Amino acid sequence: MTRTATTIRARRPLAQAGTVPPAAIAPVFPSIPPTDVLGRLTALQVASTADLKQQWRNIFAAEPPPYNRPYLQSRLAYRIQELAYGGLRPETKARLEALGEQLDGGNIVLRRIRADGRPLAGTQLVREWQGVQHVVTVLRDGFEFEGRPYRSLSALARHITGTRWNGWTFFGLKGQRGGA
Repeated sequence: MTRTATTIRARRPLAQAGTVPPAAIAPVFPSIPPTDVLGRLTALQVASTADLKQQWRNIFAAEPPPYNRPYLQSRLAYRIQELAYGGLRPETKARLEALGEQLDGGNIVLRRIRADGRPLAGTQLVREWQGVQHVVTVLRDGFEFEGRPYRSLSALARHITGTRWNGWTFFGLKGQRGGA
């Protein structure tokens, strides 16, 4: 009798027997018919945050990140369309990768700076100080204010206020995920 139980156990798939860690099993993603896309995208707008998180678990086969509702909605909307219509073609992915290489020259340090929240070149930072609105333009290698280049936001904040400030704090960028 013990021998039969052992034989049955040996015939079960490895994942059921517990010998393969759950992470090694490839997740199965749901197929979404293209005709359902519009209805599902509309439903995202009125779904509760709990419902959005459950949809995330179903569609991504992972726990949802601790981000806000608009983030969950936008990522779910993209993923629904991706599952229904297909993702980016390999040629498109290669082109995007090449454009990224052109942007930072393959320099990993520059990639980390952008990933840490440095605003993209061309972004305008607006700060009101003592009733005056100050507009700063982000450049590729610094900042511009009133036609003058500045190397740091702290130098800019000091110019505006006359005292030392952390520039990221002064312009409201410190503590934000993903930058401006």
